Amino acid sequence: MLRYQFFPENVDINHQLRNILHCFFQVEELINSQNKNLSSNEVLRLLEPYLIQADMRVEKGKKKEHKIRVQVLFGLNSDEDKYFEPDALSADSKIVLEVEAGRAVDNNQFLKDIFKASMMREVEYLVMAVRNHYRGKDDFKKVCDYLETLYASNRITLPLLGILIIGY
Repeated sequence: MLRYQFFPENVDINHQLRNILHCFFQVEELINSQNKNLSSNEVLRLLEPYLIQADMRVEKGKKKEHKIRVQVLFGLNSDEDKYFEPDALSADSKIVLEVEAGRAVDNNQFLKDIFKASMMREVEYLVMAVRNHYRGKDDFKKVCDYLETLYASNRITLPLLGILIIGY
């Protein structure tokens, strides 16, 4: 069963985020972590045709020329000094998508994804997909619990307008 939660919780998701969410519903049965053990790349490949229809650029592979690069820092003579490579990026560069599998919670990858999205210029939203079921744990719930605490505590203010967590 696909689940999703948007943060902050006092705001609803916009049309563009709804289109991305719809992509996940298109492949829901193929990626269901309750009975599938897919890698993040396998999930991304299944989503790819739908994401492209939703006006997203999608990473094509692990080689440099297949990656999407989002510049973060400019160096000498405005050369690229630092960049991050999201799994997918909206055509207007305002939405970043990261698909996680096993490392989402165990290695705190979700925190790294939030940090990276927060550093990317022009990015306003992060969409992060995590498993509902991983080694007997509910990664979706764990990530949502962290974000609920982050937003409720008001101790850290993120430069993002929102984060959409999708549990697959």
